[in-house]
Amino acid sequence: MKIDGNEIEKAAMGEFHKGNRAEGLRIQEEFAARFREEYAQKDHCPCQKACRYHGNCKECVAIHRAHEEHVPNCMRAMLNRKIRALSELTEHTIAREIEAPKEVLRNSISLNSGKTE
Repeated sequence: MKIDGNEIEKAAMGEFHKGNRAEGLRIQEEFAARFREEYAQKDHCPCQKACRYHGNCKECVAIHRAHEEHVPNCMRAMLNRKIRALSELTEHTIAREIEAPKEVLRNSISLNSGKTE
């Protein structure tokens, strides 16, 4: 099962956007049920970083919400794709103003695939 960009969940969001909340919720539950079934015994976490919270989304997200410094690694590729699209409005000139923090020890993440390079 593909989680990122899942077509079932995209269909659910399509229904929500059309104002069909009941149908959106029904489709969303289909996605959630398939997720629960497939990942009951498998690792679903795409994070490449060794972390004691790997696969424990509830605690991981709570920690990131609490310190408010950055987002979980699993959400970065999605956010970077959206930021890249927004950056197109200024011909990506923001890139000249950004310097990666020195504490980033991992390779960069490809915006197209979400995979670590």
